[in-house]
Amino acid sequence: MKRKGSLFDCICSFNNIHLAYLKAKKGKRFKKDILSFSHDLEKNLILIKWELEAQTYEHGRYKEFVVQDSKRRLIRAPLFKDRVVHHALCNIVEPIFEKSFIFDSYACRKNKGIHKGIKRLKVFLKDKRNDYCLKCDISRYFDSIDQGVLLKIIKNKIKDKRTVWLVEQIINSFNQETRTGIPIGNLTSQLFANIYLNELDQFIGHCLKQKKFIRYMDDFLVLGDKKELRCLKEKIKNYLRPNLKLELHPKKANIFPLFKGVDFLGYVAFKNHVLLRKSTVKRFLKKMKKVGGGGEPMPGSLMPSMLTLSG
Repeated sequence: MKRKGSLFDCICSFNNIHLAYLKAKKGKRFKKDILSFSHDLEKNLILIKWELEAQTYEHGRYKEFVVQDSKRRLIRAPLFKDRVVHHALCNIVEPIFEKSFIFDSYACRKNKGIHKGIKRLKVFLKDKRNDYCLKCDISRYFDSIDQGVLLKIIKNKIKDKRTVWLVEQIINSFNQETRTGIPIGNLTSQLFANIYLNELDQFIGHCLKQKKFIRYMDDFLVLGDKKELRCLKEKIKNYLRPNLKLELHPKKANIFPLFKGVDFLGYVAFKNHVLLRKSTVKRFLKKMKKVGGGGEPMPGSLMPSMLTLSG
């Protein structure tokens, strides 16, 4: 594997740091911490540049809060200055790793996303040779990532020692007691999470020779023959434990016939049509009711467009 060097000067360039600032404040420019940072913008951007170049930069604390959507999530939000640094790093490093990602990984990537993932699943479902689906979920994925293994994977691709130093500063900013986990809330965590499970993607694609495989962060599925999928499930388990220190969720690693529909990414996909998951519809209507100030739910005439995914 060819490793990349000479990256740090690009990360530390004023133009890149300014671009990182613009990305970090997008949609949030009136927040108090961003207004404060922007008041002395040039001074703060130059300070980031100097700290990075001198390798005196230290990652700040995290603000913790809970978000309740489909499930309860503990979010750890970094300071705005650190968010700028995260964007500066990702601007330069992400394209390098993007080239190694498989086509059918759909989370937190440009021109991918939930709808593209579901449309790809619809293509797989039309193949009459597929009768069953293996659908899996990694148990406590973000909390279980081994920081040492993550850094080793990154070093296999990046040889620039100063860039590796910056990656270490960000990884080491979280949970150093156990050296496990990455914070949900960091932009870098989205990239690191994809880098980490790209190892599994390569194993399933190249070693196990599976072509009907889709992953969206730590949710993934494989279509095929029932007997083959049973064997595949055990091979995936046996790969994850020693290599990535991960476990399949005991209640969310199942094999089932396709005629029952594939519940994936908020939709239930069948061979001839796709429906929104009922819980997704309920959450949507609940949010719409809150936005409408407690008024009537959305008119029934609009419901059909919510329940199907065309294309």
